[in-house]
Amino acid sequence: MPTGATIGSAAEWGSAPDRGAVGQSRSIAAVERAMDVLLLFGRSGQADLGVTEIATALGLTKAAVHRILTALRSRDLIVLDPTTHRYALGHAAVALGRAYLARTDLRTAAGPELRGLSDLTGETATLSLRRGDTRLHVDQAVPDQEVRLELDVGVPYPLHAGGPSKAFLAFLDDVQISAYLCRRRLARVTDRTITDPVRLRAEIASIRSLGYSTSYGECRTGAASIAAPVFGHDCRVAAVVGVSGPEDRFRPDTVDATEALLAATARISDQLGYRAA
Repeated sequence: MPTGATIGSAAEWGSAPDRGAVGQSRSIAAVERAMDVLLLFGRSGQADLGVTEIATALGLTKAAVHRILTALRSRDLIVLDPTTHRYALGHAAVALGRAYLARTDLRTAAGPELRGLSDLTGETATLSLRRGDTRLHVDQAVPDQEVRLELDVGVPYPLHAGGPSKAFLAFLDDVQISAYLCRRRLARVTDRTITDPVRLRAEIASIRSLGYSTSYGECRTGAASIAAPVFGHDCRVAAVVGVSGPEDRFRPDTVDATEALLAATARISDQLGYRAA
């Protein structure tokens, strides 16, 4: 190198970070922080949040939280209560949630879970909906077994008979349950159907405590089942997922079956916007 020559600047040699790339990286980070704030409102379970709560939960400074909230307010994603100085989701955020729910088909969301449950248990997995005082299967995934239980899709059953039915009945409120027992005779579907209101109420209390129901031949002779509710964004039961099999083979109250079922219904509920308290 000639005497007196100078080495080129760091930028010329490419050792300094590109200013455009740095700016883009900062912009992405800002967007991610804003999304973190929105998601915090969605999972907090509280109607509103204060700046300190947000900053503490996300590990941000109060100044950073203020900047993010100001930006979100400008798009009506967040609103400020001028009296309490606390923030809540705005109508634009609510519109996003409604758009998501409008395109979320229950059967589409449940389909992979039904297949997974059927593969895991080797039995038939079902999706049921409630129609007034009855429930009916609307979808099922059957195992690749020579002896298997295939259920009738679209046939109504009373809410007191069988695992899926009792899962619906148990998670109605007490007034609705009492009304059902007043207007419906607890008809016998099989010789194991619960027809005593006192015994049925005890069963309901047990189902609420466990989070799932079981049945041994209460709705179909020779069939055993386990069922658990799927909750929607309004915290009400949107559907019931069940697993059914021949009673001489399937034991619905095993740990593997109950854990798999509850995990599946939790994932479907999550897709429907349900957030547990």
